[in-house]
Amino acid sequence: MIELVGFSKSYKAKNAVSNFDMVCAENEITGLIGLNGAGKTTILKAVCARHFASSGNVFVDGVDCALEPERVRRTTGFVQEKADFPGDFKVSEFIRMRAEIFSASNDSVASIVKKCDLEEIWDERIKNLSKGQQERVNFAQALVNEPSVLVLDEPASGLDPSQIVRMRKLVKSLKGGRTILLSTHLMQEVDALCDKVYIISAGRRVEFGTPSEIVARTKSKNLEDAFFKLTSSN
Repeated sequence: MIELVGFSKSYKAKNAVSNFDMVCAENEITGLIGLNGAGKTTILKAVCARHFASSGNVFVDGVDCALEPERVRRTTGFVQEKADFPGDFKVSEFIRMRAEIFSASNDSVASIVKKCDLEEIWDERIKNLSKGQQERVNFAQALVNEPSVLVLDEPASGLDPSQIVRMRKLVKSLKGGRTILLSTHLMQEVDALCDKVYIISAGRRVEFGTPSEIVARTKSKNLEDAFFKLTSSN
């Protein structure tokens, strides 16, 4: 479970996110949607204890991220939009290095290799992989510690249609027993994957609920229509 209570984050004189409340439940995929620069990645990094609130609190499975950041980092998996891979590493070397950091078993690594379809690229250098192949490695490194919370930052970015379908199938397979938070600005991903949605605009929460609830409350034709109504006025 993820819980943000009055979360605010400032960088110098700029408020990136202001007084944001959010609850993401286990066994659900929660979407966080907003235009580029709305504050989505700021929230994701706080959930993963990569940085901390200027005010308010962030809890992951009941643990305060600011008080026990290392514990949070070991129980969350983070799929960044732009992964920072050691490009000269082979896939096998990188995943085994990540497994060693988290003391993951060989059985766990084997399971992740199969789940993320890494067998065919296991001995390839990461820098030589396609965008879709690198995204599979990105998911694998996030799953190696068997996290209870999985955070996905624009996982469909740069993927072709067939790769997007493959990514969606993987995300759905990971839902059981986990809390998944997915950031995107693509309504197709929300419709395909998300149980509940939070809409953020200029660092503030402007709506939340199931897609159908948001559509009904905003008297919109669909979620995309609702999204543009809500974000164009902020």
